[in-house]
Amino acid sequence: MLDFSKFLKYSKPGPRYTSYPTALEFSSDYEYDEYIKKLESQDSSRPISLYFHLPFCRNACYFCGCNVVFTSKEEKMLRYIEYLKRELAILSKHLDVNREVLQMHFGGGTPTFFTAPQLKVIIDEIKSVFPNFRDDAEISCEIDPRHIDEAQMKVMSEAGFNRVSFGIQDFNEKVQIAIHRVQPYDVTKKAMDLARKYNMHSVNVDLIYGLPYQSLETFKETLKLSLSINPDRFAVFNYAHVPWMKKTMRKIDETTLPRPDEKLEIMQYTIDFLTSHGYRMVGMDHFAKPEDELFKAIDKGELHRNFQGYTTKGGADLIGVGLTSISEGIDSYNQNFKDMKLYEAAIEDGKLPFERGVVLNEDDLIRQFVIMELMSNFKLDIKRFEKLYNVNFKEYFGDAIEALQPFVEEELLVINDNKIECSETGTLLIRNICMPFDAYMKKHVSNKKTFSKTV
Repeated sequence: MLDFSKFLKYSKPGPRYTSYPTALEFSSDYEYDEYIKKLESQDSSRPISLYFHLPFCRNACYFCGCNVVFTSKEEKMLRYIEYLKRELAILSKHLDVNREVLQMHFGGGTPTFFTAPQLKVIIDEIKSVFPNFRDDAEISCEIDPRHIDEAQMKVMSEAGFNRVSFGIQDFNEKVQIAIHRVQPYDVTKKAMDLARKYNMHSVNVDLIYGLPYQSLETFKETLKLSLSINPDRFAVFNYAHVPWMKKTMRKIDETTLPRPDEKLEIMQYTIDFLTSHGYRMVGMDHFAKPEDELFKAIDKGELHRNFQGYTTKGGADLIGVGLTSISEGIDSYNQNFKDMKLYEAAIEDGKLPFERGVVLNEDDLIRQFVIMELMSNFKLDIKRFEKLYNVNFKEYFGDAIEALQPFVEEELLVINDNKIECSETGTLLIRNICMPFDAYMKKHVSNKKTFSKTV
């Protein structure tokens, strides 16, 4: 095994690049009227991807960085459903809702914290507003295996849901106690059995490395147990410890977290283990079986990265609905309010709950293409890029190429006239490799509490 200690120098704060520019560049300077103009001027021939944020959880998982609302009160959830309906009604005044829907995703929070009847109300309302779902639309939901029953799975199946994602994180009991998420193997296995019974043709499981008390040996057991339930995809995320942003993370004892070199060993073992069992790596943290549609997308150069991870559904405008949801147009990102009172107040005022965003300039779009290509495929076709954007790559990105020379010298990266391509080990450092192409990094580099560490 490689000596990962020599890569400790790369453990520095950096973005995950679910967008470029990142959410740090979102601003209230981008005003509501301009957002509405952007929305109304979208090309109606382009399909849409829908994201619904269902933010409720019963209690906190200490590792979680999502925007969540903790409650056990049903009236709060019923109230939220009514505001979702009202948001959709306002949205339909500014958007051609007859456009083709090629993707819909429920995220959270815990979407299945809503009961089966409540989920049906939400889904029926969505389909009444957006009647034109494509026959092969990808319709998916994030699921906490501790909060799923047969009635819920049946409602989703009958509504056309065909993909689900199960949060596992880690099967080791000591780790689970430390992160305040005790989830026995049998609970997860039962959820998987339900998904298969109700024809979810693609099931993803989420694991996280870098959690308290994890070691290479304990994570080997988690991988083995996860493999035994036969998921179609794995997402294996690097834990982002940002206690200055998420108060619940302060409950984690930092002295119990694995070192950066230990985390790299875990990830390298994960890659070797999953590839030896028939999975292939996709982007920086996903693995899928070779027959998965992700690989068809890679072959066609159509794999994309967005706020939900990697997707085959590019060429669509992303419409985010609900608290804190983010929308993405051709040249803008737009985010709803994170505060429930402000979210509700906007809707009461007859407005979409838009809070902030960013409009991309030409340089943003050029850098976005480069970063997203590298994040998705670990390589960039320089000639294709130059043809698309009519710029000389080496002249435009001379400073970035110079900054990447240490990666070239350590054989983590190849740069020539035709391509940039990561080595297998270089893929573990893809966030670092993308950072020199980020025009905004210089203003954030001095603030160590801006991003999670890359390793």
